[in-house]
Amino acid sequence: MQSLQNRFEFIYLFDVENGNPNGDPDAGNMPRIDAETSFGLVTDVCLKRKIRNYIEILKKDTPPYCIYVKEKAILTKQQEKAYLGLKTENNNPSVDEARKWMCQNFFDVRTFGAVMSLKEFSCGQVRGPVQLNFGRSVEPVLPNELTITRMAVATEREAKDQKGDNRTIGKKTFVPYGLYRTEGYISAYFSEDTGFNESDLDLLWEALLNMYDHDHSASRGKMNARKLIVFKHESPLGNAPAHKLFDLVRTERNDDPVIPPRYFNQYTITIDRQNNPKGVEIIEML
Repeated sequence: MQSLQNRFEFIYLFDVENGNPNGDPDAGNMPRIDAETSFGLVTDVCLKRKIRNYIEILKKDTPPYCIYVKEKAILTKQQEKAYLGLKTENNNPSVDEARKWMCQNFFDVRTFGAVMSLKEFSCGQVRGPVQLNFGRSVEPVLPNELTITRMAVATEREAKDQKGDNRTIGKKTFVPYGLYRTEGYISAYFSEDTGFNESDLDLLWEALLNMYDHDHSASRGKMNARKLIVFKHESPLGNAPAHKLFDLVRTERNDDPVIPPRYFNQYTITIDRQNNPKGVEIIEML
């Protein structure tokens, strides 16, 4: 299938209710925040993990939709597959051939890129056409920490130490509510190099719209995709700077801004279509 013929940017809005959208290991797994402003943060790595997991569920990790960076994967074993798939009686594949094979068979390699220049079974490096910024809450958030109790202990020794009182104490960290926004970029130029095509693009949109429905856990609370706004350029090189397109979308409170937000319907999202640059189509997917 032909590579992309258009440049894209997109804005993705998602929210969390009584959950931890992205814990920070350096802060006791508290929800990530910008220390200077208290705006919540979700890393691009976290968002890509959700996309990868959705594609793995949907396509059952079969070519050409295998996932290279999947949970508990050993990357050299993943790269060895390229050498086994290309090896002939007389020749071992070159790094360039192995790199191309990885792009053809692994969705996340041809989408996000990967550094695969490990000493064993090197497959070079790939710069992916799809890149994401950090997600950032539209208002400051206040991470909370609650003490919880478990009416059981893990071992008999713990039971003896606690003299029959089998309650143990733990912590649960969460954000009462936060609406997050992230921006993304899709390069037609880099898609030509990796083989990322229209079918892959459709899968990416599907993953963004549905990935939180397959990622529920006690720690993440209630998370939902709320809005996906896509900017499609007529030209492969683009018809307007990305930041001008992102500025067209505004998220504002429609009630008393002094009251801490707790629901998505407390916000109004507007798109300034009148100032949309020529040659760019705005597509609302949610």
